[in-house]
Amino acid sequence: MQKIFVTGISTEVGKTIASSIIVEALQADYWKPVQAGELANTDSKKVADLISNTKTTIHPSSYELKSPMSPHAAAEIDGERIDRFHIKEPQTKNHLVIEGAGGLLVPLNEEDTILDIIMPGYKVIVVSRHYLGSINHSLLTIGLLKLKGYNVSVLFSGDAHPSTEDIILHKTGVPLIGRINEEETFNKEVIKKYADTFRSSLESL
Repeated sequence: MQKIFVTGISTEVGKTIASSIIVEALQADYWKPVQAGELANTDSKKVADLISNTKTTIHPSSYELKSPMSPHAAAEIDGERIDRFHIKEPQTKNHLVIEGAGGLLVPLNEEDTILDIIMPGYKVIVVSRHYLGSINHSLLTIGLLKLKGYNVSVLFSGDAHPSTEDIILHKTGVPLIGRINEEETFNKEVIKKYADTFRSSLESL
């Protein structure tokens, strides 16, 4: 069974949409270890609303924090301290998709970052979206993951930007899952369409 960690080169690059598509393609379980902000409409709820299959289990987050900010700061506001050893992977016999918070080096506390909860056996999909500075952020993110020995793939999100995408793929040498285009809306039908498109690439990771 595959365990896939979805991270981004920054915040707001499309990790939750990407996670929904991967979950639907593999009929995988989903887990968001740390949710910061949007507690009335969490990423777990968004994924649940976007998938069509009946096999997926949405596992509860280890931490749900009220403020939409870096987890270490959100936890402090809530009078908590995130303990990475309290972040325990849910038991399942199914594939598991794990969605991070922000980028790789987002702090959980004064010592640990998101990178510290990416277990050695996880495959990592990096969601990259074009903006000024995104090449640098993509190369740094993918480079660090490769340095740590992870199996890394990239998924582009947003309008096509061939010169950006080509240089990222050339310099990193990582496999491309595909691109999630700008859509008027993301609903069950759109998610299923992408899931069908990406399924073979995801199954062969």
